[in-house]
Amino acid sequence: MKLNEVEMGACVRVQQMNLPKATMMRLKALGMTTGTSLHILNRWKSGSVILSVRGTRLALGSAICKEIEVGDE
Repeated sequence: MKLNEVEMGACVRVQQMNLPKATMMRLKALGMTTGTSLHILNRWKSGSVILSVRGTRLALGSAICKEIEVGDE
C-alpha cells in the first residue's frame, strides 16, 4: 500500500521508497528509513500527509507519498 492511501490515525512501517536520490537522502537525514514506524496524523484530499516519525512531525506532498510503500506495523 502507498503512503497516500493510509487512513488517518494508522501506524505503519516503511517498506520501500522509490524516490530521487536527493529526496531519499533528505528523508533519511530526518530519520525516515526502511523499517521506520510512522503514525499518520492528518491526510489532505490533495494526497499530502502529516505524519510523526521518531517523535518529529513531517509534512509530505502527494508526489512523495505515492512513491513510499508501507505495510502494517
